[in-house]
Amino acid sequence: MRVQAVLCFLSAITCVCGRGTQQVTCGSVVKLHNAYYKVRLHSHDVKYGSGSGQQSVTGTPQQEDHNSNWLLKGSTKKLCQRGEPITCGQVIRLEHLATNRNLHSHHFSSPLSDKQEISAFGDDGEGDSGDEWMVMCDGDVWGRDQHIMLRHVDTDVYLGVTGQQYGRPIHGQNEVVGLNRPGVQAKWQTMEGVFISPSQFTDSRIFHDPSEL
Repeated sequence: MRVQAVLCFLSAITCVCGRGTQQVTCGSVVKLHNAYYKVRLHSHDVKYGSGSGQQSVTGTPQQEDHNSNWLLKGSTKKLCQRGEPITCGQVIRLEHLATNRNLHSHHFSSPLSDKQEISAFGDDGEGDSGDEWMVMCDGDVWGRDQHIMLRHVDTDVYLGVTGQQYGRPIHGQNEVVGLNRPGVQAKWQTMEGVFISPSQFTDSRIFHDPSEL
């Protein structure tokens, strides 16, 4: 019910908050698109059958799927205010909106290509240092039309996609992995989403956390 309430809230404010800023901001909920493989960063309550056994993260070609929504928030050491532009070099966390687990990596091998596993980890948006990613982009701030990379702080790999696809129960979805080197497979761009502008949340008490809805 809480997830449904959040999604209804986001639908209601898209027209209000989706305009007026060309910057990606803290508190925004976005879908990230990998142009090389034409997939969106995705997760679901399906666990890996190997490696860590944590919740799987994949790339899906489907555009209309609420399991591709990710909430952008600050690191555990440095929180960011809702509506504050995310700067190049800033460390952030990405919380999977449907399951409240954070985008995560660690020294486990990925199931298909034997690269580094990417998972979703934690409870109610809280995990550990393996949830932290540095935004790699050109300029001062992350622009909505800009291709960026996400570098894992703990292990220095880049969030990327391989051409290998899973069978059942996630048939046709691409493997998402940590890559040792940056490249086109590791470039992401925001697509659909709700981009919060600073003026919408001048009072920090308003919707400070999605769980308050």
